[in-house]
Amino acid sequence: MTGPMKATVADIAKSCGLSTATVDRVLNNRPGASAANRQRVMEAAKQLGYLPTLDQVVLPSKPAHLEFFLPIGSNAFMADLAHHIDDYAARLPLVASCRIHNLAGISPGALQSAVENLSLKANGVGVIAVDHPRTRNILRELVDAGIRLVTLISDVPAAPRSAYVGIDNRVAGRTAALLMGRFLGGRTGHLAMVVGSRSYRGHEEREMGFRSVLSEEFPNLTVSSAVEINDEPDASYRATIKALHDEPELLGIYCVGAGRSGVAKALLEAKPRRKPVFICHDLTKETRRYLVDDLADVVIDQNARLIAEQSVIRLLGSIASSAPYLTKKFVEPRLIFKENVPVQ
Repeated sequence: MTGPMKATVADIAKSCGLSTATVDRVLNNRPGASAANRQRVMEAAKQLGYLPTLDQVVLPSKPAHLEFFLPIGSNAFMADLAHHIDDYAARLPLVASCRIHNLAGISPGALQSAVENLSLKANGVGVIAVDHPRTRNILRELVDAGIRLVTLISDVPAAPRSAYVGIDNRVAGRTAALLMGRFLGGRTGHLAMVVGSRSYRGHEEREMGFRSVLSEEFPNLTVSSAVEINDEPDASYRATIKALHDEPELLGIYCVGAGRSGVAKALLEAKPRRKPVFICHDLTKETRRYLVDDLADVVIDQNARLIAEQSVIRLLGSIASSAPYLTKKFVEPRLIFKENVPVQ
């Protein structure tokens, strides 16, 4: 006994009242079909079960070429993210190719230089970028050229991206403040913040969320220093050493982005009489060790593997969809303590 026959291009054409040539153009993402007709074809294809789906996201009818622009540098989390994207894309038949560009820094100029090497075959692009007028213009030009776009980790809402894949960074900052206040149990004193780069909207949102909860719920805690280190471990080391010197009774340190290794190095060298509560982001080999060695108290993790998988799925979904934006859905952050460090 045979199963149900798969829908054909002719079936879709009959269902939506368009020619097979128009249906073929839409399904193969070629020009010559109006936005309204694209919508009709994709809806009919979806209803007839012609398009494959994954996690309820409709996928394209033929393999797509994806490219990612990530400022990896020496950032362990970014390196993990790139590895997971590469690994996941390699296992999906609907990804014809996946190329990862390692940006030479976070400036708009670095992104512009890298984008000039974009393949002519590219259908979708994932990017981690600062929210800057030049960056937004670069991203608009990509989309105007017919390429689908998703932002990762830190959003650029004014860019015409199909989706943002990452955590709600303001909530992450608020969570860090709540944990800090609870850990310190009503004590009064000063905190230090090490901010990666406020050019990243995500880092700015974390700082805002952190300060909001302190003022609302823990007025006994004051941020006495907040240094922007541009994700440089040496700068975070110097900033932490200075904070520990200026405030011998420093109660806590919140590391908003990268630079965790600099904070850890300073804490090990300075050996304060009472270790400040240390909260940071992203589970890496380093931060696993900080937790186990009681150097870090909690890691707020974005889950590099899940973000990598969702960024590939959302890109494929945006290529298949005629809608400019996909449904908004944040990745839930994980709170990692030394007792629940997951197996690698």
